[in-house]
Amino acid sequence: MRTNDQSNIIQSSYLGIEFGSTRIKACLTAADGQVLAIGIYDWENKLVDGHWSYSLDDVRAGLAGSYNDLANHVELEYGSRPTGFAGIGVSAMMHGLIALDKQDELLVPFRTWRDTYTGEAAAELTELLQQNMPLRWSTSHLYQGILDGEDYIASLGSFTTLAGWVHFQLTGEKVLGVGDASGMFPIDSATVDYDADRLAKADELFAKKTQIAPLKTLLPRVLKAGENAGHLTEAGARLLDPTGTLKPGVPLCPPEGDAGTGMVATNAVRQRTGNVSAGTSIFSMAVLEHPLSHLHTEIDLVTTPSGDPVAMVHCNNGASELGVWVDMLAEVAEAFGVTLSSKDEAYKTILGQAFKASPDAGGVLAYGFVSGEPVVGAADGRPVVARAPEARLTLPNLVRAQLYSVFAALASGSKILEGEGVAIDFMNGHGGIFKTEGVAQQVLADALETPIRVSDSAGEGGAWGIALLAAYLDAEPGESLPDFLDNKIFAQVSVTTALPNAEGVAGFKDFLERFTAALPIQDTASSVIAP
Repeated sequence: MRTNDQSNIIQSSYLGIEFGSTRIKACLTAADGQVLAIGIYDWENKLVDGHWSYSLDDVRAGLAGSYNDLANHVELEYGSRPTGFAGIGVSAMMHGLIALDKQDELLVPFRTWRDTYTGEAAAELTELLQQNMPLRWSTSHLYQGILDGEDYIASLGSFTTLAGWVHFQLTGEKVLGVGDASGMFPIDSATVDYDADRLAKADELFAKKTQIAPLKTLLPRVLKAGENAGHLTEAGARLLDPTGTLKPGVPLCPPEGDAGTGMVATNAVRQRTGNVSAGTSIFSMAVLEHPLSHLHTEIDLVTTPSGDPVAMVHCNNGASELGVWVDMLAEVAEAFGVTLSSKDEAYKTILGQAFKASPDAGGVLAYGFVSGEPVVGAADGRPVVARAPEARLTLPNLVRAQLYSVFAALASGSKILEGEGVAIDFMNGHGGIFKTEGVAQQVLADALETPIRVSDSAGEGGAWGIALLAAYLDAEPGESLPDFLDNKIFAQVSVTTALPNAEGVAGFKDFLERFTAALPIQDTASSVIAP
């Protein structure tokens, strides 16, 4: 039987749900950030009419499925399913387009950040607004629809992101956290709202092409962290928990994008800090003290969940190819009769070889590009390993070259920020590649010439991050998000720090020079190796 103490633990907890590209994760935390329960729901995107998409039926099923998995764990641990929480937050993959008519019905299938059909629109908007407007940004999708004469434009009543749509289903509120909103249209950090001058320029451009309402009326209303974003409605409660156990009335924080929740989950929301998220793709976020002085198409300008400006270096290729090599080398070991007990052991054993390598990887060159990489101008991707005849092809050098390849494009983009005078005291690393203690962390510190911190909580991810933003609803009056995280959440978290090593820094610089000079290899490989 559930005790009152157990009931109070759940009633005073915070629920975060994040929609990732392959998994929907629900996370329940206490006020101090302690994880109480996790729920998981797996899903996959699909090509629909030539666009990468998830059906909204799948979104609804995944929302309920991840929550049900969490609620089952809560019932097992605490004796009954939850009836309420202190707060709820929703997060999801940023960008893309969910276009709704005036009755809030979907006009075209949801288009995700993976779509790259928006080149013409993104280029024209970037030139007009003098801010980088990437292919995946929501307004790039919208303007491409205008340029292509798509029928849905005439019926458009609003558009939003995946997190914004789910939040709307739960609360009836068309709002968006400023971090997620900054991936729809440029934000003015002084007002913590869409940039008014750029809105006017975009409206003028759009009006020349079609009849469309002003952008400000189509976009979700912008909120910053700590502001109340509505309450769970009766319909929202039934959508989340079809059993009817969960009651309406729970407050929700502003819905956020995965970049913002990643910053929160790594405590990288204060100026002069940042984070690196390494997975299938890899990106870094640096919280700026001042705006950049020039337009850089390699740099995305977004914000923290509080609205502070952030420079984002986003690379399409992360650790995928490294994983292929780890799997293959584990197969080689098995061919010699050595069976590794787990994938974690395989990574630990193989990545550890990098410490035995020459600092410059012995002249071995690797490109882990499984797709194009705009940051370095690679239109398409082909994984390649190359070397001069005199290069020393050893297992340690091969492993170090593959690790260097994971971070090479990111380091190239980061050089732009150095030229802008962006100062970073440290970066926080998170993602599976950092589970192998010390290896990728040291390589990244050498590549960026910046201290890299990895915390015990780095693996908790964005669902935990959005749960913390829900908890921030109950922060002390006037307590900033950075202070809240420092004082209430991360004060007891263990952190390891890797400092740049002079020999490693020199070795990576040598590798990056060869990597950059030999980039035409990618064009040649793409032209002769069919996808």
